[in-house]
Amino acid sequence: MNISILDDYHDTVRTLPSYAKLAGHNVTIWKDHTKDVDVLSERLRDTDVLVLFRERTPVTAELAARLPKLKLISQRGRYPHIDVEACTKHGILVCSRLPGEGREPSWATAELTWALVLMGLRDLSRQIEFMKAGKWQSSVGFAAHGRTLGIYAYGRIGGIVASYGRAFGMNVVVWGRDASLVRARADGYTVAASREAFFSECDVISLHMPLVEGTQGIVKEADLKMMKPTALMVNTSRAGLIEPGALLNALQSGRPGKAAVDVYEQEPVTDVKYPLLNMPNVICTPHNGYVEFDTHELMFSDIFDQITAYAAGKPINVRNPEVVQKK
Repeated sequence: MNISILDDYHDTVRTLPSYAKLAGHNVTIWKDHTKDVDVLSERLRDTDVLVLFRERTPVTAELAARLPKLKLISQRGRYPHIDVEACTKHGILVCSRLPGEGREPSWATAELTWALVLMGLRDLSRQIEFMKAGKWQSSVGFAAHGRTLGIYAYGRIGGIVASYGRAFGMNVVVWGRDASLVRARADGYTVAASREAFFSECDVISLHMPLVEGTQGIVKEADLKMMKPTALMVNTSRAGLIEPGALLNALQSGRPGKAAVDVYEQEPVTDVKYPLLNMPNVICTPHNGYVEFDTHELMFSDIFDQITAYAAGKPINVRNPEVVQKK
């Protein structure tokens, strides 16, 4: 089969042990990124199987219609970037193992989250820039110990970040849906008395939930403006969890005082004039949460297993079974 892999920025996939699973197939790897449908349809015109690297490239109805040879999209995780209905219409099978279905590489994002928490509290990015400019000590930061860490949604990753906070001597407080709060209580964490108390009392708030219909814009500007002027907002989940423009507006008003973000409404962010990049009280990283070798190996091992299962006539993790039924 002709297999195309998109958006492998660092040319990492071919170095993974799991890449051997594609032996015998004709594999093309694209390192650059484009959302241009004309360019993509030309690149992928002979493709039987398309491998997506997370949510970097959307598969729209227009693109699906222009790929008559495409039979399978294999990826890992949720798929808001794929028009599944259009894929089904054109006989394209979508296979994707979702979070919670087996082993989960939660550690990488949790570790990056914790790095951002510490950098934000100690104002390390600005301290580094000051030193590079020949200056010394730009500000006085805060220790993690004794401060209150708010975990919004106590799931796979939120639970790990909470454990880091506990290990650093922080008071960990959780907010979220009922099931999330039940799990947090069972693990010995405090549940906030109310949404208002959560946002107003925490020194650090970290978001840990998937972006689905019920969580789109779940954090409002009014929530952010209840935060302390010394507080830090951390988002390594999805930008869309915060209503559009709310974080920028809240930071400009001084509540919260700082933010550390790894995710953006439109990615990649390459415009040096992007507002958050130019705020001294914001740390920005380029969606690095999952960009780690072991996480890539876990991710692509699953993706390639889906391809070999399809080749054997027994597809797995199918998200549009109507395609299989038609055949």
